[in-house]
Amino acid sequence: MKLSTKGRYAVMAMVDLSSHSQGSPVALADIAERQEISLSYLEQLFGKLRKGGLVKSVRGPGGGYLLSRPAVQMRISDIILAVDEPIQTTRCSPGSPAGCHHNKGRCLTHDLWEELGNQIYLYLSAVSLADVCERRILGSSGMFHGNTGTVAAQ
Repeated sequence: MKLSTKGRYAVMAMVDLSSHSQGSPVALADIAERQEISLSYLEQLFGKLRKGGLVKSVRGPGGGYLLSRPAVQMRISDIILAVDEPIQTTRCSPGSPAGCHHNKGRCLTHDLWEELGNQIYLYLSAVSLADVCERRILGSSGMFHGNTGTVAAQ
């Protein structure tokens, strides 16, 4: 499974917003510059994030965006889903009775990939925006030390 730039950039931008906000609105141009993301692309993403209730916009001089709730209450899965990024590893549409094959049958590995998608979603739902901002995700060690406990790779 490969996460598209839409989901990755939305998470990067939200981490930047959370890290630089300090209670004041952050301009998208500043996020775009720091994260090396196109401003027009960020505008599209933040429109979806605002519609999804994850950010609020402040107009006028000194305006920009703020998180709509504390970073500890925002899950990475919320961000990805808000920008219409499906967390899916099968060829089939989620919840569709149609299978992977042209005859609507399921491939032999369908359940494997579907469960992988479920596990990815569970992991991203367990990680808060604050966990990422506070570097509680330990990359190559395979461990995550979040507020809700410790998840370790087996």
